[in-house]
Amino acid sequence: MKLKELLHAIPVRELRGQLDVEVASLCFDSRKVEAGSLFIAIYGTQVDGHQFLPKAIELGASVLVVQELPVIFNEEVTYVLVDDTSYALGILAANFYENPSKELKLVGVTGTNGKTTVATLLFNLFDNLGYHVGLLSTVENKIGDRIIPATHTTPDPIALNSLLRDMVSDGCDYCFMEVSSHAVAQQRIAGLRFAGGIFTNITHDHLDFHGTFDHYIKAKKKFFDDLDRYAFALTNIDDKNGAVMLQNTFAHKKTYGMHNMAEFKAKIIESHFDGMLLSIDGHEVWVKLVGSFNAYNLLAVYGAAILLEQETLKVLTALSEIHGAAGRFEPIQSNKGTIGIVDYAHTPDAVKNVLETIRDLRKPSQQIITVLGCGGDRDKTKRPEMAEVAAKLSDKVIITSDNPRTEDPYQIIKDMEAGIPAGKKKNVFTIADRKEAIKAACHLAQAGDIVLVAGKGHENYQEIQGVKHHFDDKEVLIEVFKEQQ
Repeated sequence: MKLKELLHAIPVRELRGQLDVEVASLCFDSRKVEAGSLFIAIYGTQVDGHQFLPKAIELGASVLVVQELPVIFNEEVTYVLVDDTSYALGILAANFYENPSKELKLVGVTGTNGKTTVATLLFNLFDNLGYHVGLLSTVENKIGDRIIPATHTTPDPIALNSLLRDMVSDGCDYCFMEVSSHAVAQQRIAGLRFAGGIFTNITHDHLDFHGTFDHYIKAKKKFFDDLDRYAFALTNIDDKNGAVMLQNTFAHKKTYGMHNMAEFKAKIIESHFDGMLLSIDGHEVWVKLVGSFNAYNLLAVYGAAILLEQETLKVLTALSEIHGAAGRFEPIQSNKGTIGIVDYAHTPDAVKNVLETIRDLRKPSQQIITVLGCGGDRDKTKRPEMAEVAAKLSDKVIITSDNPRTEDPYQIIKDMEAGIPAGKKKNVFTIADRKEAIKAACHLAQAGDIVLVAGKGHENYQEIQGVKHHFDDKEVLIEVFKEQQ
């Protein structure tokens, strides 16, 4: 593709070189540059891409997109000066792949909790309704039945547009994707056209990246600010920041909720470990998910489907048949009657939601034993809060390791222990080895008790000092339950 076509809709401050140069590929990693590449120099969190301009030229880059022009120029290379290379990368990637987001209906889901579940439920719902659908999520990316492993909640702009182009080529009608606050702040979704956006909720998370809760809210809100007047913006009006998301958007503003006035309403009529009976806009429907948090997720899915002009009764019928995302309140029953639940809950609010749901469903004789850890190299302020919530809402807690990454797992555990109320310390134990912690919880459990293993959900690895080791909470639970037969 010619450079002049790639630069469409990008504000260029200065151009040095030829506009009609042919671009063979895009890259922001200098190690991937090849002959004819366009290299974009990004200011990253760890390194500055401008340091690698000489290497990019050496490897054959024909175009360099920069925020700072070098002192010495290479006459055989075209230099493009822009105000924001991260933003330019998004537009360049969209243009390079011929704007695939304009050829299908792309719906983004943002919020602290529920993104994966809502996006996955939408994928399953529309698949059930007979559409060819794409999914971009934390768990996996999918094009119809084809699964592409996910490495980030929201891929980088080049990978993202490449996937969307594959979806269009494969005949997808819709794509449902998670939109993380990191992705918004880092301009990964620049250049995409969304048919709609969904806000689930916002609670304490990612302050290691955003710095303050206000910055975190603004990152979520920017997604809605950038929607155009042809899109819909669907928000959880029961969340105290739900209305904030709609303040400056040009999109059609719609709301859902269980308590406040909203366009889409629901209430829980009955709830059991294997599902719940909901009333959605006056229609009763049995679903295979449990908990008020999932009632909100299902209501968001229902609202989005209606806004995408699907028939109400068909949507409700499909909702009764579909399952949620892997590792999200996933139950496993042992032969001796212990109930294991694997959940991705890794924020204070998510842990609270899951435990309150279990408390609502259990009988007075059933104990709740929670296994919980916190990730390393992430927001440290939520560690004592998560431990406090778990201690207050569980009968017993085993604090363990999650993904310590480059941190000392014992220091992470110590940070968590600081949040345990004095009166609860006798019921809180520490076992750093996660497998041994899960085993201990299962051995403590009597018939009918509930063992919640929280924090990792669908993940099948444990990251320690930069190395990923195979580890799957669900596999460990099943293994321990078999040993107890």
